[in-house]
Amino acid sequence: MPHRSAWIVIDHGSRQAEANALVAEVARQIQLRRPGTIVAYAHMEIAAPSLDEAVVSCLGQGAEEILVLPFFLSPGRHTQETIPDQVAALAARYPELDFRLADPLGSHPKLVDILCERAEQYSTRSS
Repeated sequence: MPHRSAWIVIDHGSRQAEANALVAEVARQIQLRRPGTIVAYAHMEIAAPSLDEAVVSCLGQGAEEILVLPFFLSPGRHTQETIPDQVAALAARYPELDFRLADPLGSHPKLVDILCERAEQYSTRSS
């Protein structure tokens, strides 16, 4: 029987409810595309749920492995230190779970496509 996977999309967290709602919506859209996968979201700080709370929720849903997906564009202190440190602490606390951490979104070609599409929406002339 395959391991039950959970994906946790994590962002920084904000005092602005609209900003926090974005990662929840992204997680919802991922869940629609991956119905067999447990999908949750977390905020690194400021807002709930925390990464710890998201892990507990996934564990309660039967997760055996957790992939943490940083919803950050570029590598930086949070994606290279803060989040990896949080994941390491959680892996020590929950040795029954297999934790993995993805890279930030970076310069993925689809992001370039999105930026070009957005620019075309605002462009006054066509190329």
